[in-house]
Amino acid sequence: MRPVLLAIYLLLVTPITGSFWTVGSQMVMDPMLVCKKTRRLKGKLADICRKEPSLLKEIAKGVQVGTRECQYQFRNRRWNCTTIRRSLKKILLRDTRETGFVNAITAAGVTYAVTRACTMGDLVECSCDKMTTKGNNRLGKLALTADVKKNLLTEGEWEWGGCGDNVNFGFRKSKDFMDAPYRKRSDIKTLVKLHNNAAGRLAVRNFMTIECKCHGLSGSCSVRTCWRKMPSFREVGNRLKESFDGAAKVIPSNDGHSFITEGPTIKPPGRFDLIYSEDSPDFCKPNRKTGSLGTVGRRCNSSSPGVEGCELLCCGRGYDTRIVKEKVNCQCRFRYCCEVTCETCLVKTTVNTCR
Repeated sequence: MRPVLLAIYLLLVTPITGSFWTVGSQMVMDPMLVCKKTRRLKGKLADICRKEPSLLKEIAKGVQVGTRECQYQFRNRRWNCTTIRRSLKKILLRDTRETGFVNAITAAGVTYAVTRACTMGDLVECSCDKMTTKGNNRLGKLALTADVKKNLLTEGEWEWGGCGDNVNFGFRKSKDFMDAPYRKRSDIKTLVKLHNNAAGRLAVRNFMTIECKCHGLSGSCSVRTCWRKMPSFREVGNRLKESFDGAAKVIPSNDGHSFITEGPTIKPPGRFDLIYSEDSPDFCKPNRKTGSLGTVGRRCNSSSPGVEGCELLCCGRGYDTRIVKEKVNCQCRFRYCCEVTCETCLVKTTVNTCR
């Protein structure tokens, strides 16, 4: 695993005080090394570190999954989910919308990777989800969308079977590992972090889909065997990105153990919503304090009015245009038998970059 990706994991699980584990002068960038260097761990996190090394490997994979999705979702924004250490460290020490998304997508990634490992038989601690109860008897208790429930109830007889995704195990292990360092804290940053972690896990667990296989004479599908399946991680990322766009700003409540929205007219956030307590910087110029790298040199789309457009991405500074020439295969022909021949064409592409 690339060090910059593992750095995300460490920054996410390091307590809010800003301290972090080190080996010599370098930050520890491997979950397994984290466990080796933190002998004071207790509870479920300690159990994972000491007894479940294979689970730690899946957690590391989950961090990668979350990182890649974060970079896809923010590829055209001023902050593009960079994994450059000097930037990401500052981002995660704050409590902005961006911080909330990173926490949520990482918690979702860990849930997703651990669940997938259970289904594939890669973990001895778990297996796939083998439901055998009649579907209609338990359908109301499952976290399924209304459309899925309606379709199953109106399309004839069916029963649970096959080997579904054991999302409850993945959900639980993600919570044990990512939330453990914070459970005894009640400051606003901790409350926000735990809420966003939970929102990320719910974006996987509560949007499971159903796949079915037909049984019956001549493909009549008189009876179906159905099992639960996780949504694609792109769907998870899209859902969390929507939550990011509508994230609510919160402040500590008077009881010191919860939060409320900053303004009385703001709708209280639900379990699936992302929240934050600090306003984001504009990310237009480099700023070591906030972790902003600026947008100078970033590619932009001169014809788009959206966030990827040159006007917004370049923060009104303007942009430079250049022509890039690239050789590509073209006019390919199939010759009998069995060869493909192509000519080489010179393609010109216009590239705009922020000043």
